[in-house]
Amino acid sequence: MIEELIREQEPLVVVEDLSVRFGPQEVLRDINLKVPVGQTLVIVGESGCGKTVLMKTIIGLIRPTSGSVHFDNRNLHLMTEQEISRVRLRFGFVFQYAALFDSMTVGQNVAFPMRQEGRHTQAEIREEVLSRLSEVGLPDEVVFKKPAELSGGMRKRVGLARALIMRPEVMMYDEPTTGLDPIMSDVINELILRTRRRNPVTSIVVTHDMNTARKVGDRTIMMYPLDRLEPGESQIIFDGTPQAMTESRDRRVRQFVNGEAGERLMEMRAASGV
Repeated sequence: MIEELIREQEPLVVVEDLSVRFGPQEVLRDINLKVPVGQTLVIVGESGCGKTVLMKTIIGLIRPTSGSVHFDNRNLHLMTEQEISRVRLRFGFVFQYAALFDSMTVGQNVAFPMRQEGRHTQAEIREEVLSRLSEVGLPDEVVFKKPAELSGGMRKRVGLARALIMRPEVMMYDEPTTGLDPIMSDVINELILRTRRRNPVTSIVVTHDMNTARKVGDRTIMMYPLDRLEPGESQIIFDGTPQAMTESRDRRVRQFVNGEAGERLMEMRAASGV
């Protein structure tokens, strides 16, 4: 039922014929993608296939070589920097390694977006900081700690609290479970689900973790490195539900889902002449 309602929604993000090149290196080629309001899209694929570049292009941190990204019916890359900055206030970002400011306390880190906005009282900021920390399962006293005093899982949760403090419409997660043990990875997955239940957000999750893809995603796309595609083949080699991905007949998709390295190892040996 939820999936049917999502499909009926207008797309919030529309990527059209998107290509990104850094000098002679082509990273993305002719990507087409629509993300409806309220959907949780998971982007998977091996390292180097362009997942993070796609995410950064969607939020305007990288300008496309060709093609376009429309957010809420506006072409992001025709906006001024001031306009893009205002649009980014509608996004929350959870970075791969939390990206906390080491010199700040947890409270100062979480409060940072509100302070940058410059229109909130100290009491309002403190109330929101404690509320968001509670939302991710952290006690009030953690506000006085520095990031170095926290475990990896706690840092991830602080990063999530900071992302949520401005009540964004879109949540972007870059490898949210990287470096975590299986239990803490599942805690983060549960928090992603809880965030969606409590807030009507659209989410884009970049991950290598198939457990995360299965648990949090409404839809999964799998990207593939350009240099290993057949001529004219789409860089998105799978687009469907997480369940359908596990049943895919494409050997490349099956190998990724099952973590099978045999064929990839043979390719690497052939390339190196070993």
